[in-house]
Amino acid sequence: MSPPEIPFSELVQRPTDTVARLTTTRGQTLRLRRRDAEDLALTTAARTDQEHTVVSATTRMFVALMQRDDAARSLLVDVVPEAFPWVRFLPTEDVRAFVVELVKTLQAADALENPAPVAQVIAAWQHTAEVHADPDLAARIHLIEDDFGPVPEPVA
Repeated sequence: MSPPEIPFSELVQRPTDTVARLTTTRGQTLRLRRRDAEDLALTTAARTDQEHTVVSATTRMFVALMQRDDAARSLLVDVVPEAFPWVRFLPTEDVRAFVVELVKTLQAADALENPAPVAQVIAAWQHTAEVHADPDLAARIHLIEDDFGPVPEPVA
């Protein structure tokens, strides 16, 4: 369920009332809509700490399970299409590579307390699946014989 949305100006104009809404808001988060910038989320520090604790604990247990149990790794490859339906377009070896990269990135991102690398891995593999889902793009990819190295940064 998405948090309630309010204009950023409401926080600026009525900060006390806006912050008071956190105690009556399910999930204790408000989305602050901004016209010319990315939206913000207003929540309590306690809520942020709780969310971090839950995500970190889940990640550590998940990674430990994947590192210790071959059956768990096989099961994960079998069930990952439920969490990421787009993996059905990936070749089987790529699904396994996605799972391995995802688990390793989850562990590293947890150590840094930064979820951005996990989101990046998921997005990159999803884009790969999009290429495999398009027969024309997939055919072009298979025609390429060499890796041309890193792509340069776009010019601003």
